[in-house]
Amino acid sequence: MTVAARFKQEDIARAMKGARKAGYTRVRVGIDVAGNIVVEASDDPAPAAESVAANPLDRILPRR
Repeated sequence: MTVAARFKQEDIARAMKGARKAGYTRVRVGIDVAGNIVVEASDDPAPAAESVAANPLDRILPRR
């Protein structure tokens, strides 16, 4: 048996739209283990691709 969803895609879209309307430039929406919507918003710029740590598997599976 399945359980009815606690929220819909529109709820997540509304949360993201609200955070952006509030002036946040970076918005991340996730679902916690209890099934609650978690919104993380920040004005910090996104990290540059070079500043992200290299993945050790890149030498085995090169990026495309």
